[in-house]
Amino acid sequence: MQVKLDMLLPNFEVQSTRGTISSQDLVGKYLILYFYPKDNTPGCTCEANDFNSLYQDFTAANAEIIGVSRDTIKSHANFKTKKKLQFDLIADTNSKLCDLFAVINSKSIFGKTALGLVRSTFLFGPDGKLIREWRKVAVKDHAKMVLATILAHQASN
Repeated sequence: MQVKLDMLLPNFEVQSTRGTISSQDLVGKYLILYFYPKDNTPGCTCEANDFNSLYQDFTAANAEIIGVSRDTIKSHANFKTKKKLQFDLIADTNSKLCDLFAVINSKSIFGKTALGLVRSTFLFGPDGKLIREWRKVAVKDHAKMVLATILAHQASN
């Protein structure tokens, strides 16, 4: 089963920088699950910094940010500490969430095609339903766009 618009957040239990997270722990606020390829790489660091710089605005909008990649907890802990990230990171080392959200796709890397994690973001409402998804994300201004989407959703409800 792949996640689609208006679907409820699927049940899962994963390891993160705050310990075990269950999907049930994430309902009740807006949830931003953003998938990124690798800790400590230029684009992924820029994206993490952008979400981090708006952390207080997301919190004020009743939103939780969680980054997801296939890196290990140790790698995530180092990345989080090094970049002073205020949000948690999920270690999807077995690609369970990546498969559920269909973010592993063919990518062209230095002229060669390979399977890789395609930068993607999923926004769930407080009721646990998927409101919006962004695939093949361009990092510049993406965090601002996600925040604007939450604020517009709140204004229309």
